Amino acid sequence: MSLRGLIFDLDGTVVENDYDWSRIRDDLGTGQTSILGYLDSLVEPERSAKWSILERHEDRQTRDSVLREGIPELLVLLRERGVATALVTNNSQSNTDFLLRKFGLVFDIVITREQGLWKPSGAPFREVLTKLGLEPGECAVVGDTLFDVLAALDAGIERIFLLSEEPERFAGFPAEVFPGVDDLIDRLDELL
Repeated sequence: MSLRGLIFDLDGTVVENDYDWSRIRDDLGTGQTSILGYLDSLVEPERSAKWSILERHEDRQTRDSVLREGIPELLVLLRERGVATALVTNNSQSNTDFLLRKFGLVFDIVITREQGLWKPSGAPFREVLTKLGLEPGECAVVGDTLFDVLAALDAGIERIFLLSEEPERFAGFPAEVFPGVDDLIDRLDELL
C-alpha cells in the first residue's frame, strides 16, 4: 500500500526543546502515569492548580523552541508528492498555534489535547485516519518518544519513524530510528 499520509509529533520532532519530564512529573506529583490522564482525573481546586504548573513549563519551552533542521524541506517534499500531513500533539492549541505561526508551518490536520484525544492512546491517530479517509497501512508516524510508538501501534499504523540520537532507547520496538531529518527524508524518498 502506498504512503498517502504522515502524522507528525510536535515537541521533540517538528520543534526541538528541552522538557525536563522528570521535574515536571515531580512538580505535579504524577508518578509514572500519563500526565494528561493524571490531570484529567483530579478534582477542583487541585486540578486547576496543577494544570497551571504544567502550562508554565509548556509556555517556557514553547518560547524557547527552535525548528528542527530539515522539517521545512520534508514538508515541501510531502506536499509535492501529494502526501497529506497531520500534526498530533499532547500540547495545547495555543502553544501549537504559536509555533506554527512562528515557523510558518502548515499541516492538513492539527489535533491538540483540547480535542480530548491524546497519546499514548491511538485515538488521535485514528481521528486523523478518519478525517483523511486513509487506512492505517497508508499512513506513517514521525515522532521521538515511546508515546508516539504506542499510539501508532494502538491505531494499527505499522510504519513508525523516530528522530533520536539514542536508538537503543527504542530497542525491541517496531520503529525505524533516524539521527536527523535528512536521513528520514532519504528513507521516505524510497517509499514515495
